[in-house]
Amino acid sequence: MSLLSDKISDLQKRTAQALLGGGEKAVAKQIAMGKLPARERIRQLLDEGTFYEYDLFIQHDAKEFGMDKKILAGDGVVIGTGKINGQPVAIYAQDFTVAGGSLGSMHARKITKIMDYALRMRIPLIGINDSGGARIQEGVNSLAGYGEIFFRNTLNSGVIPQISVILGPCAGGAVYSPALTDFVFVVDKISKMFITGPEVIKSVLGEEIDMESLGGARVHCEITGNAHFFAESEEQCFKQIKTLLSYLPANNKVSAVVKKSEEPDKKFKIEKIVPADATAPYDVRNVIKSLTDSSDFIEVQELWAKNIVVGFGRMHGKTVGFVANQPLYLAGVLDCDSSDKAAKFIRFCDAFNIPIVTLEDMPGYLPGVDQEHAGVIRHGAKVLYAYSEATVPKITVILRKAYGGGYIAMNSRHLRADFVFAWPTAEIAVMGPDGAANIIFRKEIMEAPDPEAMRKQKVAEYKEKFANPYVAASKGYIDSVINPADTRKFILQSLEISVDKYAGGPSKKHGLPPF
Repeated sequence: MSLLSDKISDLQKRTAQALLGGGEKAVAKQIAMGKLPARERIRQLLDEGTFYEYDLFIQHDAKEFGMDKKILAGDGVVIGTGKINGQPVAIYAQDFTVAGGSLGSMHARKITKIMDYALRMRIPLIGINDSGGARIQEGVNSLAGYGEIFFRNTLNSGVIPQISVILGPCAGGAVYSPALTDFVFVVDKISKMFITGPEVIKSVLGEEIDMESLGGARVHCEITGNAHFFAESEEQCFKQIKTLLSYLPANNKVSAVVKKSEEPDKKFKIEKIVPADATAPYDVRNVIKSLTDSSDFIEVQELWAKNIVVGFGRMHGKTVGFVANQPLYLAGVLDCDSSDKAAKFIRFCDAFNIPIVTLEDMPGYLPGVDQEHAGVIRHGAKVLYAYSEATVPKITVILRKAYGGGYIAMNSRHLRADFVFAWPTAEIAVMGPDGAANIIFRKEIMEAPDPEAMRKQKVAEYKEKFANPYVAASKGYIDSVINPADTRKFILQSLEISVDKYAGGPSKKHGLPPF
């Protein structure tokens, strides 16, 4: 046997040993928990045969607490590159079968290496989290590792799409990397995210709480807003990631792949979706589907802050971001959570040069002591800031209600919307007709023989004079009052005209959004 053959044989043995991870028993235990092994997750997510792994033979360098006698395959994390939908991506997946996927200095160095690679090559980064947390035996080196990861999350932000997938525990400081990324995917009964675990809560507060109710997938999709996509299984989660990436550009200097343009499904008739009665609810997602190619739409954070809808669709084959008030929930008002949701989405679209279409139908900001004390002023200002700062093409269509501060916040001309259209059903005013009439005509109503009849008369007068799109149109705040059936046509023409839009601004290091 030649020297080369010996070396190749040795390589094959070392590779086979490293690929075992934590060993057959640990892998079997992982599968019994309903979780796929790290490399199998990567294989299912990436296009077949495209994964190339790096740093397979990395070992930890810890010496304390008997660590010098332990060999940890790959130090508990798998890194590499591959393709999704034919496009290159960088990926890492923590391996829970190796020391519980705990993060030590070399583990962190592998992750930061692939993060640096993703930034240099300007390709999306995907991180699969499944870890018991910091490796206690390595002390401050583990904490340093997290800090290096957080720094790179921030450095990469707005340059390449960053996706976090929570497929196991993600606790303590580890949660801040997903929080710094653009999109977080979770799976029911598998994903767990929390700063302090049940044991700590019990020891400090004396309260019994299980991990699912503390930081399970539904908690973060429905209550905290920390997660963006919810799946019933890992397989469904991987399909969601593939779909999302099909809409996104690889980096902030290129456009998303253009698809063949198809007309919307004929079952979504826009003029039949929105009731003329301004108080009647409807699902604004059907309006979006009446506008997008093939009526396709991927919603982001579907289960949180449901009074606003955000997500991606295509128009003439090109990716467009949609922001729309949802009359099915809280009449589509803006509140603390929906403001945060919209603002982050708007800033993502702006960072990656994705045009924004806003569909407006809302009575304003949500009133009440709870909202005031929760900081609705500060949260609500985030939407104003995000729209004002955005330089991508910005198009607004006012479907029905646009009252008060809500009218301004939802990408009005005054925040430099490029095009603002309104349906004939639009009501644009400082406040709703009922409230306005009660204030303006208070004396006449009180002194009338039939106050209720007088109030109705005054409400009708107010609607006739002010609560319509023509007053705003007469001031140039609305570009056109349009037939609802022509909405897609007007948006497409606006997108075509603004494809090379340039929006300069004052020279500054950066602004100070209301964080």
